[in-house]
Amino acid sequence: MPPFTKLGTCLHPLRQGTIETLPQAVFVCDTFTMTSLSLQLIASILYFGTTYLAMEQVRHQRRGLSAMVLGLIAVDLHAVGYAWHSWGAGAPNLHFFAALSLVGMVMAAVSLLQSIKQQATALQIVIMPIAGICAIPFALQTPPLQPIALDWRIQAHAWLALFSYAALSVATITALMLAAQERRLRQRRALIAQSVLPPLIQIESLLFRLLQAAFLLLTLTLLSGALFIEDLFAQHLVHKTVLSILSWIVLGVLLAGRYRYGWRGRKAVRLTLLSMGLLLLAFFGSKLVIELILQRH
Repeated sequence: MPPFTKLGTCLHPLRQGTIETLPQAVFVCDTFTMTSLSLQLIASILYFGTTYLAMEQVRHQRRGLSAMVLGLIAVDLHAVGYAWHSWGAGAPNLHFFAALSLVGMVMAAVSLLQSIKQQATALQIVIMPIAGICAIPFALQTPPLQPIALDWRIQAHAWLALFSYAALSVATITALMLAAQERRLRQRRALIAQSVLPPLIQIESLLFRLLQAAFLLLTLTLLSGALFIEDLFAQHLVHKTVLSILSWIVLGVLLAGRYRYGWRGRKAVRLTLLSMGLLLLAFFGSKLVIELILQRH
């Protein structure tokens, strides 16, 4: 049997056959596995290549499309690799490393979408290597975890949670960029800061757009969870729900404070980090404990 065969994710080719079809099913399984692995590893390499091109643009203080085009190819390959894996497995994989890979992909896509509107090279320099690192564990995971066939409503809830986490992650990175820009300006290092980071007003505007998107997505996540998940206790979701609600409240307070009192600067950064910390514990913290430590899938 080939070393990369993942029978756990390719049971569906056997459902309509007999034991005599096993070699053919193994071959199909291995083809799906190797194709998905190759696409995701190539995407990871291209993410790092995008980072290099973005750094070169900053160093030479020039604008260009090369980094964005390479980043778009990386995201496309990443998405196709995941889709190919899901097709071979018969269901989308939303376990720990798969979710981590998807969050990295969405973060990269968000940074590229932002680059279409305005220059966001500094954002790409930070996010692209994160996406590249996130893609590797899932691509190399052997043996893989068998995807769980979920109702479409639960899948919708899970995807909304992924998107809300990714949006808040990009907002957190933007908040850290805002803090770095403000600190450099206070230290009278404006020329150095402006050569790497976008103008302060542009970063702040981007931060609150991302926070608004994250708040909307998290609201939809909580609503879909309330509508579609019947027993929170039986599904070990109480802690997730409580932490997610706390994160949502912090986001809501921040956005209301921005609208009512003009909150900005350090207060916005601190509340963003607090909201992100709560959502991190709710999403990946619980997945880490339940799936990797307690081995409950």
